[in-house]
Amino acid sequence: DADPLVRWCGRGPTGLHLAPISMNEVLLPANLLKILAQYEHLNIEEKEDAEGKKYKQESLIFPRYHQWDVVGKLLAAVRSKGPGHKYLIQHSAGSGKSKSIAWAAHQLSALQNAGGNKLFQSVLVVTDRTLLDDQLKGSIGQFARTEGVVSHIGHDKGAGSKSEKLAKALQSGHSIIIVTIQTFIYVLDAIESSAALSARNFAVIADEAHSSQTGSTAGALKQVLLQDGQAADAPEPSAEDLLMAAIAARRASKTLSYLAFTATPKPKTMELFGRLPNPLAAPSKTNAPAPFHVYSMRQAIEEGIILGVLKNYTNYKLAYNLAMQILSGHDSEVQSKRAKVKLKQWVSLHDHNIGQKVQVIIEHFKKHVMQLLRGQAKAMLVTSSRKAAVRYKLEFDKYIGAQGYTGIRAMVAFSGEVEFNADDPNAALIIQRKYTEAGMNPQLKGRDMRTAFDSGDYQVMIVANKFQTGFDQPKLCAMYVDKKLGGVECVQTLSRLNRIYPGKADSNTFILDFYNQPDEILHAFRLYYKTAELADVSNPDLIFDLQEKLAAAAIYRWAEVQQFAAAYFFKSETDARLTNICKPACDRWLQRCKDGNSARKQALLIVERSKQSGDPVLIANAQANLQDADKAIDALAIFKKDLGTYVRFYEFMSQIVDYDDKDLEMLSLYARNLLPLLRESLIKSDAIDLSSIALSHFRLSADRQQALALREPTEELYQLTPGNEPGSAKAKDQKTEFLAQIVERLNAVFVSDQLTERDMVKYAQTISDKVAENPKVMRQLQANSPEQALLGDFETALLGAIISSGSAHQNQSH
Repeated sequence: DADPLVRWCGRGPTGLHLAPISMNEVLLPANLLKILAQYEHLNIEEKEDAEGKKYKQESLIFPRYHQWDVVGKLLAAVRSKGPGHKYLIQHSAGSGKSKSIAWAAHQLSALQNAGGNKLFQSVLVVTDRTLLDDQLKGSIGQFARTEGVVSHIGHDKGAGSKSEKLAKALQSGHSIIIVTIQTFIYVLDAIESSAALSARNFAVIADEAHSSQTGSTAGALKQVLLQDGQAADAPEPSAEDLLMAAIAARRASKTLSYLAFTATPKPKTMELFGRLPNPLAAPSKTNAPAPFHVYSMRQAIEEGIILGVLKNYTNYKLAYNLAMQILSGHDSEVQSKRAKVKLKQWVSLHDHNIGQKVQVIIEHFKKHVMQLLRGQAKAMLVTSSRKAAVRYKLEFDKYIGAQGYTGIRAMVAFSGEVEFNADDPNAALIIQRKYTEAGMNPQLKGRDMRTAFDSGDYQVMIVANKFQTGFDQPKLCAMYVDKKLGGVECVQTLSRLNRIYPGKADSNTFILDFYNQPDEILHAFRLYYKTAELADVSNPDLIFDLQEKLAAAAIYRWAEVQQFAAAYFFKSETDARLTNICKPACDRWLQRCKDGNSARKQALLIVERSKQSGDPVLIANAQANLQDADKAIDALAIFKKDLGTYVRFYEFMSQIVDYDDKDLEMLSLYARNLLPLLRESLIKSDAIDLSSIALSHFRLSADRQQALALREPTEELYQLTPGNEPGSAKAKDQKTEFLAQIVERLNAVFVSDQLTERDMVKYAQTISDKVAENPKVMRQLQANSPEQALLGDFETALLGAIISSGSAHQNQSH
């Protein structure tokens, strides 16, 4: 970097320079030589200019102080303690974790013990996202000074399967092996039988370590790397021996070290990789795990390594009114919670809602953003779903074309294929039924999306999960959010803006938020502004409560669990044989599903008949029977959910707590294999028909533009809270209401916003104009109160206006 040495040496948490101490430390001859020999390297990046011509940009890279500090402390700790320990490194997003990982991987791979032998046979760098995998591949590959040091288990064609490449790399002792977490899922079986690996030491560096690193993949990885060798003449182990070996594999390993890098550690990550203040005592509220090394968001901002992204935060208020046409006096009775969710989704995907937000976004970008960074500034629009992303892209292109704007083009990023059905809001207005990423981005011309977005061809990226995290684009100056963000996702998403770039400052980064509230954003950031702390630790005894709850459902028999465990550890047993052992429990669950669906169908018929009779007693009894049928079906769905919860919670806790319990282990193995067999669809709740709903009023207004102050004095303690209620779901009576009641209650939320005629959407205004053309109705409205006017010709005139409003609005009026 071009920063002066004083700045490179860093500042303390209070912002005071540590230069005198740091410079004395850095300028020691031994340290200076190490920096030149082991850190300094020539960074080569392939760029593309405004005309699309590719060129290479070279820069000489030195570590920042926190990067040099963490690598040095990791090496010292490993030398002192040896292999078999865990290290959690909390470094702020944008602070250079990829390079820190690269330097750590290279130096750990060359680390020697007192006897002059390599301490680690291989260093495995594991990432849970392909995007980060590519980034790490580039960083680590550039640091390699010797051919063959780094092995990347990727998707290279013609180079053999990933399983074969990984097994070969491990056996041949490649110094650094880079893989995705998904790769491990497919390759573990290929190396499982290698007894030669059992005596070797491995360091595993997990990038952005979250829950994917704490579940079955990490457990399976440890089992592979720790598998005990067995002499050829040794007696065949019993199922009991193998079961106890599996339990032992979950205990602290003496040969496997974990280094987890993350900016936003989750509670599970803290518990799994963190270090106890008192290693001799059990984890507790007063002895909670903590990171090994911290480079906080606060320090990174104060040192100018990243930008503060909350200086220009604007949240928007949304107010709307729904009109409902009740045909023939019949209103449908629906589940309240589901109907409320579906109505909100209907509004969120409504073309008028998206159209109004697109106008705000484009006009804001045009006025405040596009001229920044000498016209190179970028923006990201974060949407709630793939359908929303497609809708936004269509509306974006439509608005740009209608206004005749140039120099603004959006790309859309989503996975797979998005298909719109006839019952989607405004389906009649959608050009086609199916959309793909490639089809909606014709200007890509075969380029990687990150490369194309970095060019002058695109200025806005519309995303739905994809690229929302783990995406490094320093030119991002604006973030438009139309999605619920909370906790880790909030910090990771908005931190895409924090990268520094020539001409970019925190005063010209913008967040326009259409969904979240300022206090929610502040809370999420304050959890990670300084050192992440745990308020408490997970309760390991909850696994026994969950074990009892699963048994009480009487889906499986314990003898079946024992039979499965006995067969599981013998390689001669086929997958089909293991599946057959699970089949009786699966059949019981499926039969109960069938019985429950049948009972619910019968109960619905009785409810309809009782309503026709008008007898309140019969209606009450019929609805009670329907509630019982719903609860029985819910109980089956909850059992399936609890089965998965048990597997995940046990695999997580057993890596922290030594349960030494064969029954827990057997049930975990059985549950993991039974779960995918429970595929029968439970009867869905009654479909909610929203064809009678129309959006009559809509208003989108900026609430307040403000600087959210992370350093604002507060007595509130911001700590991470572990989830301590696994498997607590219970079957409940589902509250039902008429759809009109739910619509009325949703509309009541916006009464205080005083929606006026100016907020009427075009469709509602058309209907209003048609009703106004009826002189008889207008006289009745003027001469009577609203209640009296409704008894006249108003309803007939209103329905006539809706029906005759034209094919352009047929989806809302049919």
